[in-house]
This record gives sequence, structure tokens and C-alpha cells, in this order.
Amino acid sequence: MFIGFIRLFGEAFGATKVQWQIFVAIITASTLFIGNLTAVFQQSVKRMLAYSSIAQAGFMLFSLLSLGDMASQGILLYAAAYSVATIGVFAVLIKMKDHSLEGFNGLAKHQPVLALTCTIFLLSLAGIPLTGGFFAKYYMLAAVVQTGKFLWLVIFGVICAVISVYYYFRVIQAMYFKEGKAQTLDLPAGFKGMLVLLAVIIVLLGIFPQWLLDQLSNIIYL
Repeated sequence: MFIGFIRLFGEAFGATKVQWQIFVAIITASTLFIGNLTAVFQQSVKRMLAYSSIAQAGFMLFSLLSLGDMASQGILLYAAAYSVATIGVFAVLIKMKDHSLEGFNGLAKHQPVLALTCTIFLLSLAGIPLTGGFFAKYYMLAAVVQTGKFLWLVIFGVICAVISVYYYFRVIQAMYFKEGKAQTLDLPAGFKGMLVLLAVIIVLLGIFPQWLLDQLSNIIYL
């Protein structure tokens, strides 16, 4: 969808870029603000992730403001990193019997593989270094910085990214630093292997992002 937006705005509406850029900037700021504000107050991890996805979409909107090579590459990396992390964290949620924040208490003690992989997914969504999410956010912000415009929006985006760290780390804190009852979960070896594979992909995207960009750029023309 966002690749389609880039093609549409860049080719069909490129001549009127000055006219629509400010509206996209306002929509981006509003999306970041609403997504993060609503996610902060959620006690259900599932609801938190749903509202945080609004904020993630706000970051992806940065690509429309710059429409440069870095934005085109960044949107590919962002889509890949976000998709893999989201698939992983919702796979964990499917197995959890309690989707509230308290339901994750002590998970690391009783289900270490589940907790570790979930932590990597959340770190990527928060944009922490050595995960694909870090370079994804970096590309989005750097693409706008290169234009020399909307620096206020870049600063606002960084603030929103810091806010997102708070609600993602609440889940990590619950898993590792709070006591909870042992949960009997149906976790086949194949399921755990799938989670580990997704977590490895997230880390590899954070270490070798250019490899993915080179592969996808040969398939998708932007």
C-alpha cells in the first residue's frame, strides 16, 4: 500500500508536491500522536499492539514527505521489519491465555524461548539498535532530514519513538522482572522453531539491512 502511495504521489502528483506536503505532514504528526497516546494507556497487550500499529503507520508516512531514494529503500525495510516482528508477537499472543499485561508476568521464568523471542520482536517495534526496526526508523527520519524541510516533524517523530519504548518495555518488564503464575501453554517444537527463525531474521535485518534492500530493489521498482 505504501509503495503504491509513493508511486502515486511521486509520479502523478509530483508537480504539486508543495501543495500537498503540508497536509501529509499534519496527517503524519496526528497519526503518530494518536497512535502513541492511545497505546500508552492500554492494559491489554493486544490492544496496545493494535494502537501502536497506528504509530508505526505514521512513521511509514515519512516516506511520502521525501520521495527520495532513501525513502524508497526505507519503506521496503520498514515493511519487512514491521511485518516480521508483528507476525512474531501476534503468534505469541495467540498462544497466551491472558492478553492483559499481568498475563505476561514471569513468562521468562516459565517459557524462556517465548519470552526471549517476544522481547526481540518488541525491541524491533520500538526501534532499538541491532534489530530491523532501528534501521527502518532511521531511514524514514533520515529521508526527511535530507530534504531540509519538516525538521519539526522529525523531532516530533523521535519523541514519539521514545514514548513507544515505554509501552513496549512494559511488556518486557512484566516478562522478566515480575512474578507470575506458571501457564500451561501448547507450544510444539515447530512453533518455537518458527519464533526463533523470525527473531533471527529481525536481528539479521538489523545487522545487514543493505542485503535486503539490494534484493528487494531488484524485484520492486520504485
